[in-house]
Amino acid sequence: MKGTIGRLTRIFITYSVRIITLLLAVSVITFVLVSASPIDPVRQYIMGLGTAVSPEQRAEIEDYWGVNEPPVERYFGWMSELLKGNLGESALYRRPVADIIRERFLNSLALMLCAWVLSGGIGFTVGCVMGMYRGRLPDKILKKICYVISSIPTFWLGLVFLLVFAVWLKWFPIGFSGPIGVLRDEVTIWGKLYHLILPAFTLSLMSFANIALHTRQKLVDVLNSEYVLFARARGEGKWMILRRHGLRNILLPALTLQFASFAELFGGSVMAENVFSYPGLGSAVSAAGLNADVPLLLGVTLFSALFVAVGNMTANLLYGIIDPQIREEDG
Repeated sequence: MKGTIGRLTRIFITYSVRIITLLLAVSVITFVLVSASPIDPVRQYIMGLGTAVSPEQRAEIEDYWGVNEPPVERYFGWMSELLKGNLGESALYRRPVADIIRERFLNSLALMLCAWVLSGGIGFTVGCVMGMYRGRLPDKILKKICYVISSIPTFWLGLVFLLVFAVWLKWFPIGFSGPIGVLRDEVTIWGKLYHLILPAFTLSLMSFANIALHTRQKLVDVLNSEYVLFARARGEGKWMILRRHGLRNILLPALTLQFASFAELFGGSVMAENVFSYPGLGSAVSAAGLNADVPLLLGVTLFSALFVAVGNMTANLLYGIIDPQIREEDG
């Protein structure tokens, strides 16, 4: 017991140091890129006001934001406020960045979780079907579908699905997370799920093909093993072999790839949210970049890096719990 706790403590400390170093590097790189951007944040802010601003008022805005200070001073000033828990105020939404991230992250998390479950379930099922019918017509058709889908950009698929299922067939709404004209608190859970189906399915297609092809190959290796040949000689059917021998050997590799795909889904959600006008972190960071909203852009980028890093750390810890061999290698 003490050995397990000590091992987990060492792993946690190691990953914590890596995460802190990663966040520091991401903050520096993001700040440098934002500072080198040709977009004038003060000009974008004034354009968003929709009123004329005198040179004196513009100077006051520049002094308030500190845009005339050296970049190093601005970075350390922003970092000191960040350590106090203050991410600043969004110039685009006129609200604290922390509140925007909290609100948008819940929407993005719901989208990613639905897409994650769909990609894992569909990919694993399709991979098992291809493996059981390897070399035959179902395997060839599904394999070609996986290759085609994996090579198509997410935003293009989203536009096609939007055109077909929302515009032509009118099965799903065009976008947003709820009906137009209805307050967010008044939208039911079923209404939110109804608006979530199409973007979640589009996003799930990003990684389901990789999971399906990987599962197929693992299942083919299992079916060619000696103990499966012995099971066939005893008269076991192919579906019984899949249940008794196949699933147990291919589930962990598929689960590993499924956890690894979560970071990919997080990046792909930016495209999906913009295509379907879904109010998540992806659409917020796009709007922040186009309008030079520096506090919001820095806050969302830093939070995204933290979320992906913590997710990878959690996945690696879960691998050690699920597979004893990984625990021995880590030890």
